[in-house]
Amino acid sequence: MTATGMSTHRPMRVGLTGGIASGKSLVARLFRGLGVPVIDTDDLARVVVAPGTPGLERLVGEFGVRILKPDGTLDRAGLRTIVFSDTASRRRLEEILHPLILAELEAASSAAGGAYQIHVIPLLVESRLEKKMDRVLVVDCAEESQISRLKSRDGETEAGARRILDSQATRKERLAIADDVILNEGSEKDLVPLVALMDGFYRDLAASGQFSAPGLRLP
Repeated sequence: MTATGMSTHRPMRVGLTGGIASGKSLVARLFRGLGVPVIDTDDLARVVVAPGTPGLERLVGEFGVRILKPDGTLDRAGLRTIVFSDTASRRRLEEILHPLILAELEAASSAAGGAYQIHVIPLLVESRLEKKMDRVLVVDCAEESQISRLKSRDGETEAGARRILDSQATRKERLAIADDVILNEGSEKDLVPLVALMDGFYRDLAASGQFSAPGLRLP
């Protein structure tokens, strides 16, 4: 499922993923609080489509100026609306952005250092980037928990929340590529000790160079 078994004198790379409203951002923040370098591909996705970049130019060439705001920046919400229900458009978007984001990810990883790194990749399954990681950590929860969080956090309707979930990889697909799992069905307070345990586990793996050890599933 993962890329390497032995260290090659670089930090161990852990791909962090999970469905929408699973708690990925919270888990990433807790790792960052423990001094772990965290690289978020959502941030990199903004970098590669900033005004004046080849990425934004290619998107405008593909989807037209309708995806731009009056100030010339990308209308991300508008672009999502275009590709949300159109598989062909979504694939064209991914073909443009994924190589650019991956290049930024490699550069950021090389500069970040650390014994191990957390690479936050929400669409890790869909982009098939698990082979680029040494391990995959999935933040998991029941779909009903995701729906409840989307309704309370984003004001989504039940139907709208289910449409979002249907547009993503399934829980089963994410767990199928997971080396490690953190179950998030509680509060932030519940997550703190779980992330601390996973941090210790990863530091031991990074020190040993045995990146492909048996997985850890918490709780």
